[in-house]
Amino acid sequence: MKLKQFLLALHLTRGIGSAAEAKIIYAIVNDLAPTHFPWSLDEVFSVIENYQQADNIKSSYHLACNRAETIVSDYLTYFDDDYPPQLKEIYEPPLILFYIGNLAALRLPNVAVVGTRTATPYGLAVMRHLLPEVVKSGIAVVSGLAKGIDVMAHQITFANSGVPIAVIGTGIDMTYPAQNQALQQQIGQQGLVLSEYPPGTGPQRSHFPARNRIIAGLSSATLVIEAQQKSGSLITANLALQNNREVMVVPGSIFSENSLGANELLRFGAKMVTKSTDIMESIQLFDTI
Repeated sequence: MKLKQFLLALHLTRGIGSAAEAKIIYAIVNDLAPTHFPWSLDEVFSVIENYQQADNIKSSYHLACNRAETIVSDYLTYFDDDYPPQLKEIYEPPLILFYIGNLAALRLPNVAVVGTRTATPYGLAVMRHLLPEVVKSGIAVVSGLAKGIDVMAHQITFANSGVPIAVIGTGIDMTYPAQNQALQQQIGQQGLVLSEYPPGTGPQRSHFPARNRIIAGLSSATLVIEAQQKSGSLITANLALQNNREVMVVPGSIFSENSLGANELLRFGAKMVTKSTDIMESIQLFDTI
Protein backbone atom coordinates (compact mmCIF):
# COMPACT_ATOMS: atom_id res chain seq x y z
CA MET A 1 0.00 0.00 0.00
CA LYS A 2 1.34 3.43 -0.97
CA LEU A 3 1.03 6.63 1.08
CA LYS A 4 -1.87 8.05 -0.96
CA GLN A 5 -4.03 4.95 -0.52
CA PHE A 6 -3.04 4.61 3.13
CA LEU A 7 -4.12 8.19 3.89
CA LEU A 8 -7.48 7.39 2.32
CA ALA A 9 -7.74 4.35 4.58
CA LEU A 10 -7.10 6.51 7.65
CA HIS A 11 -9.73 8.97 6.44
CA LEU A 12 -12.25 6.15 6.06
CA THR A 13 -11.59 4.83 9.56
CA ARG A 14 -14.40 5.58 12.05
CA GLY A 15 -13.10 7.54 15.00
CA ILE A 16 -10.39 9.37 13.06
CA GLY A 17 -11.72 12.89 12.59
CA SER A 18 -10.18 16.17 11.47
CA ALA A 19 -8.27 16.69 14.74
CA ALA A 20 -6.61 13.27 14.47
CA GLU A 21 -5.91 13.86 10.79
CA ALA A 22 -4.14 17.11 11.67
CA LYS A 23 -1.86 15.10 13.99
CA ILE A 24 -1.21 12.62 11.18
CA ILE A 25 -0.25 15.44 8.82
CA TYR A 26 2.04 16.98 11.46
CA ALA A 27 3.75 13.66 12.14
CA ILE A 28 4.38 12.94 8.46
CA VAL A 29 5.59 16.46 7.65
CA ASN A 30 8.00 16.38 10.58
CA ASP A 31 9.31 12.83 9.96
CA LEU A 32 7.73 11.57 13.17
CA ALA A 33 5.60 8.87 11.57
CA PRO A 34 6.38 5.37 10.31
CA THR A 35 7.38 5.30 6.64
CA HIS A 36 5.89 1.90 5.84
CA PHE A 37 2.22 1.46 5.01
CA PRO A 38 -0.19 0.47 6.38
CA TRP A 39 0.71 1.23 9.98
CA SER A 40 -0.09 -1.21 12.72
CA LEU A 41 -2.89 -0.23 15.08
CA ASP A 42 -0.30 0.54 17.77
CA GLU A 43 1.45 2.87 15.35
CA VAL A 44 -1.83 4.58 14.49
CA PHE A 45 -2.54 5.24 18.16
CA SER A 46 0.99 6.47 18.80
CA VAL A 47 0.50 9.16 16.14
CA ILE A 48 -3.07 10.29 16.81
CA GLU A 49 -3.03 9.89 20.61
CA ASN A 50 -6.80 9.46 20.60
CA TYR A 51 -7.87 6.69 22.90
CA GLN A 52 -11.41 8.01 23.38
CA GLN A 53 -12.25 6.61 19.94
CA ALA A 54 -10.16 3.46 20.39
CA ASP A 55 -13.06 1.03 20.00
CA ASN A 56 -14.31 2.67 16.82
CA ILE A 57 -10.82 2.77 15.34
CA LYS A 58 -10.02 -0.84 16.26
CA SER A 59 -13.27 -2.13 14.79
CA SER A 60 -13.04 -0.23 11.50
CA TYR A 61 -9.35 0.29 10.67
CA HIS A 62 -8.66 -2.95 8.81
CA LEU A 63 -12.00 -2.72 6.98
CA ALA A 64 -11.07 0.84 5.96
CA CYS A 65 -7.72 -0.38 4.62
CA ASN A 66 -9.58 -2.90 2.46
CA ARG A 67 -12.15 -0.34 1.35
CA ALA A 68 -9.44 2.13 0.34
CA GLU A 69 -8.29 -0.36 -2.27
CA THR A 70 -11.75 -0.39 -3.88
CA ILE A 71 -12.56 3.35 -4.00
CA VAL A 72 -12.71 4.49 -7.62
CA SER A 73 -13.57 8.17 -7.04
CA ASP A 74 -10.85 10.70 -7.78
CA TYR A 75 -9.30 12.22 -4.68
CA LEU A 76 -6.43 14.40 -3.50
CA THR A 77 -4.41 13.99 -0.34
CA TYR A 78 -2.69 16.74 1.64
CA PHE A 79 0.62 15.60 0.15
CA ASP A 80 -0.35 15.65 -3.52
CA ASP A 81 1.07 18.32 -5.82
CA ASP A 82 -2.42 19.50 -6.85
CA TYR A 83 -3.59 19.99 -3.24
CA PRO A 84 -4.41 23.72 -2.81
CA PRO A 85 -1.53 25.35 -0.91
CA GLN A 86 -3.90 27.85 0.73
CA LEU A 87 -5.76 24.98 2.43
CA LYS A 88 -2.54 23.89 4.11
CA GLU A 89 -2.61 27.17 6.05
CA ILE A 90 -5.95 26.59 7.79
CA TYR A 91 -6.74 24.99 11.12
CA GLU A 92 -7.29 21.25 10.66
CA PRO A 93 -6.90 21.12 6.87
CA PRO A 94 -8.71 18.27 5.12
CA LEU A 95 -6.49 15.21 4.74
CA ILE A 96 -8.53 13.99 1.76
CA LEU A 97 -10.53 15.86 -0.88
CA PHE A 98 -12.72 13.88 -3.25
CA TYR A 99 -13.42 15.70 -6.49
CA ILE A 100 -15.25 15.71 -9.79
CA GLY A 101 -14.08 18.10 -12.47
CA ASN A 102 -10.94 19.97 -13.49
CA LEU A 103 -8.31 20.58 -10.80
CA ALA A 104 -6.98 23.49 -12.86
CA ALA A 105 -9.81 25.48 -11.27
CA LEU A 106 -7.83 25.46 -8.02
CA ARG A 107 -5.05 27.50 -9.65
CA LEU A 108 -7.36 30.38 -10.55
CA PRO A 109 -7.83 33.45 -8.36
CA ASN A 110 -11.14 32.99 -6.60
CA VAL A 111 -13.68 34.50 -4.25
CA ALA A 112 -16.02 32.70 -1.88
CA VAL A 113 -19.62 33.88 -2.14
CA VAL A 114 -21.92 32.99 0.75
CA GLY A 115 -25.28 34.12 2.06
CA THR A 116 -28.72 33.20 3.22
CA ARG A 117 -30.72 30.26 1.90
CA THR A 118 -33.77 32.57 1.83
CA ALA A 119 -32.43 35.20 -0.52
CA THR A 120 -34.59 38.26 -1.06
CA PRO A 121 -35.11 40.06 -4.39
CA TYR A 122 -32.58 42.61 -3.10
CA GLY A 123 -29.91 39.95 -2.57
CA LEU A 124 -30.48 38.44 -5.99
CA ALA A 125 -30.39 41.86 -7.66
CA VAL A 126 -27.12 42.64 -5.87
CA MET A 127 -25.56 39.45 -7.22
CA ARG A 128 -26.70 40.14 -10.77
CA HIS A 129 -25.17 43.60 -10.44
CA LEU A 130 -21.83 42.67 -8.83
CA LEU A 131 -20.77 39.20 -9.96
CA PRO A 132 -20.77 39.24 -13.80
CA GLU A 133 -17.84 41.64 -14.04
CA VAL A 134 -15.95 39.66 -11.40
CA VAL A 135 -16.50 36.38 -13.25
CA LYS A 136 -15.57 37.87 -16.63
CA SER A 137 -12.26 39.04 -15.16
CA GLY A 138 -11.22 35.40 -14.72
CA ILE A 139 -12.00 34.98 -11.02
CA ALA A 140 -13.50 31.62 -10.05
CA VAL A 141 -16.46 31.59 -7.66
CA VAL A 142 -16.43 29.24 -4.66
CA SER A 143 -19.67 28.43 -2.87
CA GLY A 144 -21.50 25.62 -1.10
CA LEU A 145 -24.34 24.66 -3.48
CA ALA A 146 -26.95 25.44 -0.82
CA LYS A 147 -30.29 27.04 -1.65
CA GLY A 148 -30.47 30.79 -2.15
CA ILE A 149 -27.29 32.83 -2.52
CA ASP A 150 -25.03 29.80 -3.16
CA VAL A 151 -27.07 28.47 -6.07
CA MET A 152 -27.44 31.94 -7.57
CA ALA A 153 -23.67 32.45 -7.37
CA HIS A 154 -23.07 29.27 -9.35
CA GLN A 155 -25.76 30.12 -11.89
CA ILE A 156 -24.37 33.63 -12.50
CA THR A 157 -20.91 32.10 -12.89
CA PHE A 158 -22.21 29.79 -15.62
CA ALA A 159 -24.14 32.59 -17.32
CA ASN A 160 -20.92 34.57 -17.66
CA SER A 161 -18.75 31.67 -18.85
CA GLY A 162 -16.87 31.48 -15.55
CA VAL A 163 -15.48 28.67 -13.43
CA PRO A 164 -17.61 27.52 -10.46
CA ILE A 165 -16.16 25.59 -7.52
CA ALA A 166 -18.68 23.89 -5.24
CA VAL A 167 -17.71 22.50 -1.83
CA ILE A 168 -20.43 20.13 -0.67
CA GLY A 169 -21.34 18.52 2.65
CA THR A 170 -22.17 15.05 1.28
CA GLY A 171 -20.32 12.38 -0.63
CA ILE A 172 -19.26 13.43 -4.11
CA ASP A 173 -21.91 11.11 -5.58
CA MET A 174 -24.76 12.61 -3.53
CA THR A 175 -26.68 15.88 -3.86
CA TYR A 176 -28.23 18.00 -1.12
CA PRO A 177 -30.72 19.45 -1.60
CA ALA A 178 -31.84 16.96 -4.24
CA GLN A 179 -33.14 19.63 -6.60
CA ASN A 180 -29.56 20.79 -7.18
CA GLN A 181 -28.55 17.53 -8.86
CA ALA A 182 -28.46 18.95 -12.40
CA LEU A 183 -26.54 22.02 -11.25
CA GLN A 184 -24.02 19.90 -9.35
CA GLN A 185 -23.46 17.73 -12.44
CA GLN A 186 -22.94 20.84 -14.55
CA ILE A 187 -20.40 22.20 -12.09
CA GLY A 188 -18.54 18.89 -12.23
CA GLN A 189 -18.43 19.14 -16.03
CA GLN A 190 -17.42 22.80 -16.33
CA GLY A 191 -15.80 23.54 -12.99
CA LEU A 192 -14.99 21.55 -9.88
CA VAL A 193 -16.95 19.83 -7.10
CA LEU A 194 -15.07 19.09 -3.86
CA SER A 195 -15.94 17.11 -0.73
CA GLU A 196 -14.00 15.62 2.16
CA TYR A 197 -16.72 13.00 2.65
CA PRO A 198 -16.43 9.56 1.02
CA PRO A 199 -18.84 8.39 -1.66
CA GLY A 200 -22.22 7.34 -0.32
CA THR A 201 -22.18 9.80 2.59
CA GLY A 202 -25.52 11.55 3.04
CA PRO A 203 -26.12 15.00 4.54
CA GLN A 204 -25.52 15.40 8.27
CA ARG A 205 -25.89 18.59 10.28
CA SER A 206 -22.24 18.60 11.41
CA HIS A 207 -20.94 18.35 7.86
CA PHE A 208 -21.92 21.85 6.83
CA PRO A 209 -19.98 23.92 9.41
CA ALA A 210 -17.00 21.65 8.64
CA ARG A 211 -17.55 22.22 4.91
CA ASN A 212 -17.51 25.97 5.53
CA ARG A 213 -13.89 25.89 6.72
CA ILE A 214 -12.91 24.57 3.29
CA ILE A 215 -14.88 27.28 1.48
CA ALA A 216 -13.20 29.96 3.60
CA GLY A 217 -9.79 28.31 3.30
CA LEU A 218 -9.84 28.00 -0.49
CA SER A 219 -10.43 31.70 -1.03
CA SER A 220 -8.35 34.80 -0.50
CA ALA A 221 -11.54 36.71 0.26
CA THR A 222 -15.11 35.87 1.26
CA LEU A 223 -18.09 37.91 0.09
CA VAL A 224 -21.20 37.84 2.29
CA ILE A 225 -24.50 38.73 0.64
CA GLU A 226 -27.43 38.72 3.07
CA ALA A 227 -26.85 36.85 6.32
CA GLN A 228 -28.97 36.51 9.41
CA GLN A 229 -27.49 36.93 12.87
CA LYS A 230 -27.09 33.19 13.39
CA SER A 231 -26.17 31.58 10.11
CA GLY A 232 -23.67 29.40 8.34
CA SER A 233 -22.55 32.43 6.37
CA LEU A 234 -21.30 34.09 9.55
CA ILE A 235 -19.48 30.87 10.45
CA THR A 236 -17.73 30.99 7.07
CA ALA A 237 -16.90 34.68 7.52
CA ASN A 238 -15.42 34.07 10.96
CA LEU A 239 -13.37 31.16 9.64
CA ALA A 240 -12.07 33.39 6.86
CA LEU A 241 -10.99 35.98 9.44
CA GLN A 242 -9.26 33.27 11.48
CA ASN A 243 -7.32 32.34 8.34
CA ASN A 244 -6.29 35.98 7.81
CA ARG A 245 -8.45 36.28 4.72
CA GLU A 246 -10.47 39.36 3.87
CA VAL A 247 -14.21 39.44 4.54
CA MET A 248 -16.36 41.64 2.30
CA VAL A 249 -19.99 42.46 2.91
CA VAL A 250 -22.79 43.96 0.86
CA PRO A 251 -24.77 46.27 3.17
CA GLY A 252 -28.45 45.50 3.55
CA SER A 253 -31.63 47.09 4.78
CA ILE A 254 -31.80 47.78 8.51
CA PHE A 255 -35.37 46.46 8.35
CA SER A 256 -34.43 43.05 6.93
CA GLU A 257 -33.64 40.08 9.17
CA ASN A 258 -31.59 38.69 6.29
CA SER A 259 -29.21 41.62 6.61
CA LEU A 260 -28.76 41.77 10.38
CA GLY A 261 -25.75 39.48 10.41
CA ALA A 262 -24.17 41.07 7.34
CA ASN A 263 -24.55 44.58 8.74
CA GLU A 264 -23.07 43.42 12.02
CA LEU A 265 -19.97 42.22 10.17
CA LEU A 266 -19.63 45.70 8.72
CA ARG A 267 -19.87 47.18 12.20
CA PHE A 268 -16.96 44.99 13.25
CA GLY A 269 -14.75 46.12 10.39
CA ALA A 270 -15.53 43.98 7.32
CA LYS A 271 -14.96 45.65 3.96
CA MET A 272 -18.10 47.21 2.49
CA VAL A 273 -18.82 46.27 -1.13
CA THR A 274 -20.98 48.40 -3.41
CA LYS A 275 -19.37 47.76 -6.80
CA SER A 276 -17.55 44.97 -8.63
CA THR A 277 -14.14 46.61 -8.38
CA ASP A 278 -14.42 46.49 -4.57
CA ILE A 279 -14.37 42.71 -4.91
CA MET A 280 -11.69 42.39 -7.56
CA GLU A 281 -9.17 44.55 -5.72
CA SER A 282 -9.37 42.19 -2.74
CA ILE A 283 -8.60 38.99 -4.67
CA GLN A 284 -5.11 37.57 -4.41
CA LEU A 285 -3.49 34.71 -6.33
CA PHE A 286 -2.02 32.18 -3.92
CA ASP A 287 1.55 31.04 -4.45
CA THR A 288 1.31 27.61 -6.04
CA ILE A 289 5.02 26.85 -6.03
